[in-house]
Amino acid sequence: MTVTAGPPRSRKPRNFPLYRTVSRFVRDPLREIERISTAAGGEIARLDLGASHPYVVTHPDHVQQVLRKESENFVRDGTFWRPLHSLFGDSIMSEYAEWELSKRILQPVFSTRTIRSLSDHMARAINEAVAQLDEPAREGRSIEVLPEMGRIVHDTVIKVLFGDKIRKAEADRLIPAMERLATSIAFRFLLPFVPRSIPLPGDRAFSAGLQVMDETLYELVDRFRYDPGEGYDIFTALCKARMTEGSGLDDNWVRDNLLAMWATSTETTTVALTWIWPMLAAHPDVTARLRAEIEAVVGDEAVRPEHLHRLPYVKQVVQELLRLYPVGWIFPRIALKDTVIGGVPVEAGQTVLISPFLTHRLESVWERPLEFDPERFTPERARARHRYAYFPFGGGPHQCIGRHVFNMEAELILTAILSRYRPEMAPTEGPVQARIGATLRPNQPLHLLLHPVQR
Repeated sequence: MTVTAGPPRSRKPRNFPLYRTVSRFVRDPLREIERISTAAGGEIARLDLGASHPYVVTHPDHVQQVLRKESENFVRDGTFWRPLHSLFGDSIMSEYAEWELSKRILQPVFSTRTIRSLSDHMARAINEAVAQLDEPAREGRSIEVLPEMGRIVHDTVIKVLFGDKIRKAEADRLIPAMERLATSIAFRFLLPFVPRSIPLPGDRAFSAGLQVMDETLYELVDRFRYDPGEGYDIFTALCKARMTEGSGLDDNWVRDNLLAMWATSTETTTVALTWIWPMLAAHPDVTARLRAEIEAVVGDEAVRPEHLHRLPYVKQVVQELLRLYPVGWIFPRIALKDTVIGGVPVEAGQTVLISPFLTHRLESVWERPLEFDPERFTPERARARHRYAYFPFGGGPHQCIGRHVFNMEAELILTAILSRYRPEMAPTEGPVQARIGATLRPNQPLHLLLHPVQR
């Protein structure tokens, strides 16, 4: 007699009632979320936040289902996307037809052909920005890492991606405003279901930063209203699209995409390049190998794009850095219709949280996950991994369109700095840990003393 198996039994997710650990959650939310992920061990976890019950999905198979296989069912919408929508509006950081339109218009700016044509311009901008560190290096003055990495990144992005259309006075307003937005959004990010009528820490600073951003960006939009110029930069692409007869696009759409592209092309790279220095300080063997490779390939030349294909270890270091500190640490999604993930029923309207930060630290996926080891990213070992074991730029249709620009920029900046200086980390006040915001920033200022390389 043949026995036909019935449908697979539904599984219940691991439930984590945060009201029982609220003091730990408020004191250090990232550590608490990491503790929950470790306890779940790749199984789907359900966070009981009282007013909300999102699922946390970390296993690569499940991540692939959400971001790739069922990407049309899991969309960037709902309560947990609300704080980001308040920033970026109906831009490339939205969903549905608005996202498709913005992506179609901006994609050519980030095409392989365009980036290749801009690469020499990018390298020149980076070399000029890094050379400004010569003065504190000669004088023996330490630099504060995050602001200096931000300056180098902003100088590069303004010249290359924004076609030098942002003036220094405007950049001087945008940079601190972005800083304020990135750090003050933390509580709205963690507690998005709290109504706007109930004030949370950071709300006032967020509003002030957003006002400066709006005033500056709308001034820029107005200045290039009738003559966006030529070139393959973000400004030109957006302004030309708005000027097309019958486009239906307005100033708000241009502003939304300008803010989205400014934030994603500056904040993420700045923060990643801030984390690299405590990592290298704690791993002198990695630093020594990096220096040897850069010395052999670059020597006393200015770094150029053609150097990069001969600097495989630089690439591995950047990749491992993004494993531990991915540029986007959490991606909220909402289900449009009922489905099942890993045997767990997910109903329409439920929120699913995807976190590269958590997946990249799973012991079931990565050996010694908390250890900084660039050898994980040799071509052989990288090919053997699950496609969604490592996804610092997201995945599926919404994968970051600027990922190739990020990689080139980060590798050029790291190489330029190490070819000119021997950085020395100043002592810190206790362990350097990540704190939650739009990105994962260090919990304290970091300082470097730059010793010029002796030729």
